[in-house]
Amino acid sequence: MNKRDYYEVLGVEKSASDKEIKSAFRRLAKQYHPDVNKEPDAEAKFKEIQEAYAVLSDENRRRQYDQFGHAAFQGGAGNSQGFGGFDFGDFDFSDIFGDIFGGGFGFNFGGGNSSRARKGRDKIVGMRLSFEEAVFGTKKDINLDVMDTCDECDGKGGHGEETCSECRGSGTVTREQRTILGVYATKTTCPKCEGKGKTYKNTCSKCRGKGQVRKNKTIEVKIPAGVDTGNQLRLSGKGEAGINGGPNGDIYIEFDVLSHQLYIRNEDDIYLDLPITITEAILGTKKEVPTLYGNINLVIPAGSQNGDKHRLRGKGVENVSNHRKGDMYITLKIVMPEKISREQKKLLETLAKTGLDNNSEIKKYNDYLRKNK
Repeated sequence: MNKRDYYEVLGVEKSASDKEIKSAFRRLAKQYHPDVNKEPDAEAKFKEIQEAYAVLSDENRRRQYDQFGHAAFQGGAGNSQGFGGFDFGDFDFSDIFGDIFGGGFGFNFGGGNSSRARKGRDKIVGMRLSFEEAVFGTKKDINLDVMDTCDECDGKGGHGEETCSECRGSGTVTREQRTILGVYATKTTCPKCEGKGKTYKNTCSKCRGKGQVRKNKTIEVKIPAGVDTGNQLRLSGKGEAGINGGPNGDIYIEFDVLSHQLYIRNEDDIYLDLPITITEAILGTKKEVPTLYGNINLVIPAGSQNGDKHRLRGKGVENVSNHRKGDMYITLKIVMPEKISREQKKLLETLAKTGLDNNSEIKKYNDYLRKNK
């Protein structure tokens, strides 16, 4: 019978490392497993892949194969080395199959996966906060449904524990198939106990044997000061109940912070546009300015320009990690009057005659015009 080269089966070079061989096997096993791939030849390909991996992943078997080829594991040629027939049923695929499938497709190999303790599922909950709630922190209640451990049976799913009669407590059953290579054995999860190795005389009426029930919970969440849109807060152990005694999952709160009427936030710094009149900019003044921590009086010096910035140290948002406060930046915005009275117009015309436009920027502009006429 013609057999394909094992390296060709896995699609790797003869110089492939153990890591490359394992990676190729993981990919192909997931692609051709009969419970996933419904093509007619999927099962045959899957067995061929298993056989190739069982040889090439073992240092001694790979060395024998590299020297003698398939004859290393058959009677006749090459058997003078005393290798004998190779029983692929003695190779335990349980660990790598558990890594590949994780029990998520409803089947298992080796029996360790269904009965092992597994962490419960995490949940993500969105939470909207006002600007002030995010800056100063707050407390909020969240209400959600989670799968929790059944208190009627303590998560076992039944009462009157017994050793499973089908797998005798191992959690697996072995199917054997005789081939030219010897006995080919595949371990699968016991269908009676679902890999737990035990059954119960009476199924729990509350959870119907699942060990978990859906519960509605209200959880108080303490929001730390300084969170921002996109930040997440982890509530450890508040998610869904673990499986087979595993730890509970976690809840992740993802924040969406509303904008503020005046402030603009950039990480830990706060920005505020402060409107002032022309006369306030020219003569200077004091302006009452709102900050996160109360109002202050800001001195606007005479001759201030549009866009001038004033920095208030420590008046920003407290950093959620190191608790240091950012700064506040106040940008001056000179506001032009929408309408002026006759009296104001006369005053401005009089002011214009006093040489108010005699500053360096205007002189520079006027000089350029005169030179380029």
